[in-house]
Parts: sequence; C-alpha cells; structure tokens
Amino acid sequence: MARHIRLLAVGVMIGVILVMLELTGLRAHFTLAALRSALEAHRFQGLAIFTALFCLGNLAQIPGWIFLAAAVLALGQMAGGIATYFAASVSCLVVFLVVRLIGGDALRKLDNTLAKRILAHLDRHPLASVWSLRVLFQTAPPLNYSLALSGVGVRAYLLGTLLGLPLPIAVYCLLFDFLAGALQIR
Repeated sequence: MARHIRLLAVGVMIGVILVMLELTGLRAHFTLAALRSALEAHRFQGLAIFTALFCLGNLAQIPGWIFLAAAVLALGQMAGGIATYFAASVSCLVVFLVVRLIGGDALRKLDNTLAKRILAHLDRHPLASVWSLRVLFQTAPPLNYSLALSGVGVRAYLLGTLLGLPLPIAVYCLLFDFLAGALQIR
C-alpha cells in the first residue's frame, strides 16, 4: 500500500507543477523562443534562469531537447552545449532528489517479473546502466523519474549522468547548429 501512496504522491506532484506553471503564466517560458530570449538577454543571469527553468521543466515532463535547441541558437554550438550540460546535470540531480524524497524506491516494491529483472541488472551495474541510459535517452523526464524511484544510489546516478550526457549533447549540438544554418534561423 505504501508504494501506491508514494507513486500517487509523485503523480500528484507532476499535476501540481503543471497546474502551477499554467496558473502563474510560467508555462509560456518553456518555448524555444522564450528560452532563447532569456539566454541572449542575460548571459550570466540567463544561465541561472535557464538552469532553474530546465529543473522545473524536467519536473513537469518537458523534454530536454527544447532547452538544448534554445541554448545552441542563443549561444552557439560550443557555449550552448556547455550551458546545456551544466543545466541538464543540475536538473537531473534536482529531479532525482525531489522524486526520491517523495516517491522513495517505489519501483522496488512492484511485484512484476520484468521490473525485478531490470532492477537486478541496475543493481549489478548501476554506473554502466545509468551511463548507457543517459547516452540513449539523455535527460528524458520519464527516465529521471524511473531512476529516482528505482533505488539506484545517488553516486552512481550522478556519475552515470555526468559521464553519459556529453556524447548525446554534442551530437544534438551539431544537429541543431546544422539545422539552424540550413533553415537560416539565426
């Protein structure tokens, strides 16, 4: 029963965040144009705002590629990639800690053979598992929530995240920079 309450609490948290974003008007800040504008207008404060919005967006299930695209368009390929790496790393850790605080290790309590097999693999190779999941799925909010609820350790999560994000961020930086040039968006 406790696992159901914890999972429900996580679901309620997502709902509350989405409602608050809508009611406060903050949802309008989660567009490519708004993020790009914030970064261009305030280089240093913009990074703090960008990171905070990335954290909030990740909690609200907004995909990370939107933030990466905005950073590349506003700051260029290299600076945009570095800004995104920093913001994504902070965001993933914040989401992990918040969701873990609310939901604990609720996925461990599932009575499901597939879930138990996946968690057993995660237990055997936590760092490699988080690393490979980051390379494949980057900052996908469902991944962040799942890993937080899986019971994986903070150290393995953080190291796997820090080591796994650079490759996909670099690839996306190249892609978004190419698309911006091809579509003459800059």
